[in-house]
Amino acid sequence: MHIQADTERCIGAGMCALTAPDLFDQSDHDGTVVLLRAGVCGQEVAEAARAAVEACPSGALTLTD
Repeated sequence: MHIQADTERCIGAGMCALTAPDLFDQSDHDGTVVLLRAGVCGQEVAEAARAAVEACPSGALTLTD
């Protein structure tokens, strides 16, 4: 599984970083998403990634296999 983050679409709400802090952070410059790990392995990490994607209000995050 692979995470993609569209920083152009991101509104800086920070739900990803709150939901999955091991996978996401926010830019100090503008608050947009910073992807800490693009690759996801393990069930617990995959569940956190899915929860972050669902929580993103702008739809800036996607998961691919």
